[in-house]
Order: sequence, then structure tokens, then C-alpha cells
Amino acid sequence: MATIKVKQVKSRIGAPKDQKLTLDALGLRKLNRVVEHEATPQILGMINKVRHLVEVVD
Repeated sequence: MATIKVKQVKSRIGAPKDQKLTLDALGLRKLNRVVEHEATPQILGMINKVRHLVEVVD
């Protein structure tokens, strides 16, 4: 399956608790960190939930 790289580009301060937990589940704990995941429907759903805090990089 294809992999996808996700970078946190906006601070989690002020975000609701469920969005903070979603960032933790993605492995994004600090600003400008990049993590790599397989592009499963579950991962894509988590990225969609916090799409205003992250970006997909190539």
C-alpha cells in the first residue's frame, strides 16, 4: 500500500481534546514534525479530522 507523509504545520494549543488525541495517534507531538504512515482509510480519516493543523508532504 502507498505511504503518506504528514507534517504538523499549526499549533495544537487551543484545539479541542479529541483533535489533540488524533494528533497523538498520528505521532505528531511537536510543530514541523513529519511522520510517515500507510494510506489506509483510518489514517486518511484522522488526517481529514485535523486537516487545518497538518499538511501532506511529498
